[in-house]
Amino acid sequence: MASRRTYTFIVLMFVVGLNLRPAMSSVAPLLSRLQETAGLSPASAGILTTLPVLFLGLSAPLAPLLAKQLGSERALSSALLLLTCGLILRGMPVPGALFIGSAMAGSAIGLSGTLLPALVKRELPHSADLLTGLYTMALCFGGALGAGLSVPLMQWLGSWQLSLMSWSLLALVALALWVINMPTAQHTPLKPRSSSSLAQLMRKPLTWHVMLFMGIQSSMAYIVFGWLPTLLVYRGYDEAAAGWTMAISIMCQLVSALGAPWLARLTHDQRPALLLVLFSTALGLWMLLIAPLAWKWPGAVLLGIGQGGSFSLALSLLVLRTANSRLAGQLSGLVQGGGYTLAALGPFGVGLMLQAGAELAHIAWLLILLIVICCGFALLAGRNRQLDDHSGELLVHRG
Repeated sequence: MASRRTYTFIVLMFVVGLNLRPAMSSVAPLLSRLQETAGLSPASAGILTTLPVLFLGLSAPLAPLLAKQLGSERALSSALLLLTCGLILRGMPVPGALFIGSAMAGSAIGLSGTLLPALVKRELPHSADLLTGLYTMALCFGGALGAGLSVPLMQWLGSWQLSLMSWSLLALVALALWVINMPTAQHTPLKPRSSSSLAQLMRKPLTWHVMLFMGIQSSMAYIVFGWLPTLLVYRGYDEAAAGWTMAISIMCQLVSALGAPWLARLTHDQRPALLLVLFSTALGLWMLLIAPLAWKWPGAVLLGIGQGGSFSLALSLLVLRTANSRLAGQLSGLVQGGGYTLAALGPFGVGLMLQAGAELAHIAWLLILLIVICCGFALLAGRNRQLDDHSGELLVHRG
């Protein structure tokens, strides 16, 4: 029977996860309004949507170092405090505050998202993949709230600044709950000989396979977070309809985020599940951006199912491909750091293409091509392999 500590951790994990997407998804529905009122060009808007992802990637490798200095629990508290401050700052009427606050929020998300998989591996080592699915579901739900409520909040509060700033209240609640109830570490000293370095991890092809899969699928996710409503407005949607279309797509991610890890357990490894969710993502994008407008709802559903499943499985790979929580934390920092830095190129690239006058169909086919490339890395990362340094040497063996 699960202990009170276990239930408390699961609730805390869900609440923290709920806060790690609104910072990005809440901007996209307001982007056309920002371009009108703040004078942002498509390239500047691309920078705005890129900043959180870029700083997410840059900060992720720092999470294991911060955890070593403060402990994983206090490190996560610091990240949630940084997130709260960043969300407040980006709504302040100060030049540059929108960009600086977005960078701060991205850094906080990078730290939090790297620390949590290692904590999940430590607290629930035998159910880490399924709990990662629940955590991903929280991410998707938070993303849906950000996408769906941003325009109504702007209309209710009277400005886009207050709409963006309002998400700091949710982050503040998460910070308070975590500080009051955070788990205490149960120390199990590791033998010095079983400590592997980041350099050793980087020499393993498996690390790069997982990183590149994470990077490409994350790039697709942040393009959707940052640009899908704007692209739909180009197709003739109004702002609210475009925002709700993205919100419905993200809501559909809830099902696949929780279900994909279960589906992956039905087969010998994760390759069939990975290919299935990537195909769903590609088909959903085609329906939304190229096919007749009448196909928008099936497209939104398929896109959501594909992206929720691919992100959930990407995070599951961080715990499935490592033998202990320390390696999971190190792999998480490397994979999310490199992967999200790569992913930052996606939203920025779409902004540049729109600035150059690229047609919507050309952008859509380029995104589908990226998904095809991602399938190749899915076939490599999805094999049943595991990194283990128990013998004193970092090895890759069958899981």
